[in-house]
Amino acid sequence: MASGTVYSQRDPMLKKRDDFEDVLEERRNSSDLRYGLKCYTPVLYKGVTPCKPSMLKSMVLQSDQLHYVIKQFSKETGRQTDSVQEEVSAILDEMAHSLQLSTVRFFAFTLCKIFKSLFRSICVNEEGIQRLQQAIQDHPVVLLPSHRSYMDFLLMSYLLYTYDLSLPVIAAGMDFMGMKFVGEMLRMSGAFFIRRSFGGNKLYWAVFSEYVKTMLKNGFAPVEFFLEGTRSRTSKSLTPKLGLLNIVMDPFLKGEVFDVNVVPVSISYERILEETLYARELLGIPKPKESTSGLFKARKVLREDYGSIHVYFGQPVSVRSLAEGRVNRCQFNLVPRHIPGRPEEDIHNFVNDSAYKLVRAQEDNMVLKPWVLLASLLLHNQAAGQEQGMALDELTAQAVWLRDLSRQYGAFLHWPEQMSPSEVVSSSLSLHRGLVRTCKGKVQLALEHGGAGGPVKSQSPAALEEKLLSQAVIVLSCASYRNQALHVFLRPALLATAVHAASSNQKQEVFSTFSFLRNIFSNEFILCPGATVQDFEEACYLLVKTGALQVTQQEVLVNERGHRTLALLVSMLDPFLQGYKAVCRFLCEEATEALTEKQFIPAIRKFIIKHLLAGRLRYVEVLSSDLQKNSLAAFLRLGAVEKIKGVDRETLKVNVVMVNSLEDTLGGKLPTRKAVAARL
Repeated sequence: MASGTVYSQRDPMLKKRDDFEDVLEERRNSSDLRYGLKCYTPVLYKGVTPCKPSMLKSMVLQSDQLHYVIKQFSKETGRQTDSVQEEVSAILDEMAHSLQLSTVRFFAFTLCKIFKSLFRSICVNEEGIQRLQQAIQDHPVVLLPSHRSYMDFLLMSYLLYTYDLSLPVIAAGMDFMGMKFVGEMLRMSGAFFIRRSFGGNKLYWAVFSEYVKTMLKNGFAPVEFFLEGTRSRTSKSLTPKLGLLNIVMDPFLKGEVFDVNVVPVSISYERILEETLYARELLGIPKPKESTSGLFKARKVLREDYGSIHVYFGQPVSVRSLAEGRVNRCQFNLVPRHIPGRPEEDIHNFVNDSAYKLVRAQEDNMVLKPWVLLASLLLHNQAAGQEQGMALDELTAQAVWLRDLSRQYGAFLHWPEQMSPSEVVSSSLSLHRGLVRTCKGKVQLALEHGGAGGPVKSQSPAALEEKLLSQAVIVLSCASYRNQALHVFLRPALLATAVHAASSNQKQEVFSTFSFLRNIFSNEFILCPGATVQDFEEACYLLVKTGALQVTQQEVLVNERGHRTLALLVSMLDPFLQGYKAVCRFLCEEATEALTEKQFIPAIRKFIIKHLLAGRLRYVEVLSSDLQKNSLAAFLRLGAVEKIKGVDRETLKVNVVMVNSLEDTLGGKLPTRKAVAARL
C-alpha cells in the first residue's frame, strides 16, 4: 500500500518562473558605439551621490575601527603608529577600485563585440532586474553570482550597465592585478583586488573588511562577490566560503544599517568557454597563469559557437528576515562597534546556514539546457558498458523521458518547444561536437577505442596512460555538464542508492543508509546542515509522485515501473561512490606515515591510474582532483584521517579500522547502529 503521508514539500511544478529577454537581440540591430556612449544615470541607494575613489579611501582610513586596529597592532609589534599607518595606506592602494565611467564605456563597447561573436543569445529575466532596481533604492545590496567561468563578473557588469543599474564593485583575486593593462582596466571598471589568503594578517583583514563595509553601509554601489570563493571546475556548486558574507552581514548585526538585501544570481552556460581547461586542471595539469599575452592568444575562441547564456536574478533576500528568530543582536551592544571580535557560535551558525540557503537559491534558478540531459544519458550508457553508443532515435526518446522526469522534479529546463525533439537533440550534439560523435547512426562520446577498459599489452605503459588521460578530458568535460543537473536529482539519487544498498526495505534501515550517504557526501554537494529528515521526505515525495516508489509507515518499496528511474539515479551517484571507495583503498594500502596533504593528490592519482589501466576501476571520473580533495575532507571530518603536526610539516594519520568500515559501508555493508530518532 502506498503511504498516506502528506509530505511538507511544495510541488516544484507549481513554482512560477520569470520570462527571459535576449539582450543581444537589440545589440545586433543597433550601433555598439552608441550603446557604449549611451546616457547612463543609475538610481543609487536613497539617492546618495556617487563617491569618488579618493573620498572612499579617505573614509576608510579615518574609520574608528581602523584607528583602533592600528593602535593595537602598533602595541603588539612595537612599531611606530606612523609606520603602521603607511602600511595600511599601501594595502588600501593595492586593493581599492578606481571606477571610471570612460573605462566602463570602453568595456561595454568591447564586450558587445565579443558577446555577439561568442554567444547566440544572453537571456535575462527582466522581472529580476526590476526587483533588483527597487532593492538598490531601498537598502544596501550584495550581489552573489554563481561562478562557473571567467566571464561571470564581466557579464554581470555588462548587464547592469545595459539596464542602467548601479555598477557593482567586485571582489577579484590578485591574479588579475598582475595582468598588464588589463588589471588596471578591471580596477577602473569596479574591481577591487584581494589576496587569496591573508595568512592571519590582522592588519590586512581590518583594511579589507572596513573597505567593504564602508562601501556597503553608505550604499555607494552594490558589492559583488562569489560565495563559492573560486570558479567551480566541475559545474557543481562549491561549499560556500563565509569570510565576505560575515563582513557584509556585520553592519546589519551591529545596527549600522536597517537591512541588507542579498541577491543570488544564477548564470547558466550552454557551453562553457573553459571546459577543456577545467578537465585538464582536474587531471593535475596546472592552469595557465592569468596574463595579457595569454588573453590575446585565446582570441581563437571568438571563432567558436558557445550557444546561449541564461542569467536569472533571484528574489532579493533580506538579512533582517533571515536573522529574525535566529540572532539576538543585543549581544553587539555590549562592545563598542569599532572593536573587532570573533563571531560567537550562534552568529557563525547563522551565517553558515544563510550561505547554504543562498547557494541553494542559486542552484534552484540554474537554467538547464538539453545537452545536460544528453550528457547524463551518454555517461549512463557508457558506464553500462555500451561503448558502441546509442542509436539517435533511442537517445532522443530517452532525452524526452528524462526531460519530463526532470520537470517533475522541479528542474528549470530550457527546452525549445518550437522545435521537434529530434531537432533539439541534433542541435545540442552539433554544438558539443568536440565531445561526441555520431558513427553508423549511433551517438557516443568522442573517445578513442581501447585504453581504460583493460590491459592492452601491445602498447607501452606511458602510451596507455596518455590515452587514458586524453579520454579522461572528454569524460570529465561531459561530467561537468551532467553535474549541472545534480542538484535536481541529488536527493532522489541518494534515496535510490540507499534503497539499492540497504539490507532490507524497512523504512528506518533505508533512512539510516540515506543519512550515512548524505553525511559522507556533504563536502561533495550542497546539503544544508541539519536538514537530513527534510531531504529524505523530499526524496520520498518525488519518487512516490513519479511512481518509482511506494512509501508506507514501515517500508520503502520499489514499483515495477520504477526500476528505470532508480537505475539512472543510482548511476548518477555511482562515480562518486566508487571514487570514495578508491580513496579508502589507497589510504589502507599505500598511505605512508610521512604522507602530507600536498602529496596526497599526486599519490592517489597514480594509484587510480594503475587500477584503471588494470581494469579494476570502471569510472575515469575518479581521476578528478575535486572528488579526491572532497573525499579527503570528508574522511578528515569523520575522524577516519587526522592531521598530525610535526616539526617542519603536517602529515596525515590514517585510522585503518575506520577507513575499512567506511569502505564496507560505501559498498553496501551497513554496520549495525542505533536507529536515528527522526520524524519519518
